[in-house]
Amino acid sequence: VQLVESGGGLVQPGGSLRLSCVASGFSFSNFHMRWYRQARGKERELGAHIGRDVGELRYADSVKGRFTISRDNAKHTVYLQMNNLTPEDTAVYYCYVRYYGMDSWGKGTLVTVSS
Repeated sequence: VQLVESGGGLVQPGGSLRLSCVASGFSFSNFHMRWYRQARGKERELGAHIGRDVGELRYADSVKGRFTISRDNAKHTVYLQMNNLTPEDTAVYYCYVRYYGMDSWGKGTLVTVSS
């Protein structure tokens, strides 16, 4: 299992970014996917979840209404569209899949929201 995130960077408050996570090594369409984030000095937290059925969506309260998770099974890719970003969204964002009982993580992509 390999997960490779991209799309992070520096953005001003109120701006937008789209993160991508390309998955390989497993049958992507058969697995739920998640985005987590970890701010400096804080625990890693779940940001968004998308089920195998794209109708199954869940969001942390802190990002609800601003972030949108989606997936393209043909491209083995899960996305996180982040709008109206605030400094509190500054964190390393990780792609995650639970593969037959094993937690699998990407290396993360850093998002910094600052003026």
